[in-house]
Amino acid sequence: MRARYPDIDGLVVRDGVEIRYERYGQGSPAILLLPTWSLVHSRHWKMQVPYLARHFTVMCFDGRGCGGSSRPAEASAYSDVAFAADALAVMDAAGIGSAVLVSISCGALWALRLGAEHPDRVLGTVFIAPSAMLMPPLPERRVQRFGAVISDPVGWQTYNAHYWKTHYAEFVRFFVGRIFTEPHSTKQIEDATEWALETDGETLTAADVGLECCDAPATRRLAAQLACPVLVIHGTDDALRGHVEGAALADCTGGALVRLAGSGHFPHLRDPVRVNLLIRQFADRILS
Repeated sequence: MRARYPDIDGLVVRDGVEIRYERYGQGSPAILLLPTWSLVHSRHWKMQVPYLARHFTVMCFDGRGCGGSSRPAEASAYSDVAFAADALAVMDAAGIGSAVLVSISCGALWALRLGAEHPDRVLGTVFIAPSAMLMPPLPERRVQRFGAVISDPVGWQTYNAHYWKTHYAEFVRFFVGRIFTEPHSTKQIEDATEWALETDGETLTAADVGLECCDAPATRRLAAQLACPVLVIHGTDDALRGHVEGAALADCTGGALVRLAGSGHFPHLRDPVRVNLLIRQFADRILS
């Protein structure tokens, strides 16, 4: 069940790829809730849309590879450049000239690209739990060998292209469990697992390979070009990307950093009131 239905929804087509989008509310400034990795669609913003749309114009869209958007097979279709271009196409279709961007996890990569290359369209940027590739992976993730053939992989070894083709559901259950490290996260785990099972291992593999060009030097170059206000929000118990990643991005961009004690990788679903207030306060300051 939805807490609020969109005022406008539709599809934009870019290079043959359909992107499904929704627009809510009519306040100012506009807020664009960006997609994350193609594992989950835009329903992960379900705790933000109803609240923020009472005060602002809010847009979100299903990233390519999930939800109501197309699932191209080639890895090149999942670059940060492609996701950023989709965001611009959605803004144009919804009649939005500029917006505050809000990203989660690897959505930080599209937000950086947009802010650096299209500063006239970006009023400010909120990065939540950014996967910006600025810091080495957490120690437990260093066993990953994405392209290797591993017999009976366990834990982070299941972050593996060959495993996803035959055991995608098992990977999803493991990965979603690492997104939500907070106690009493059963509902959030069930939701995210259901969303993730709407796509497949082949699509997720293409999406992962498509981001191989994103590394620390590339991120730093884009971050250095940002001229808009920046807020970084990162949980201290993030088991996917340590909170030092958020601190590094705040340092690169000259942005403010808010650490959420005890929060995991998706604080917008586990601590939505605090996250929503931080986004609202940030957006309000844009126009003050």
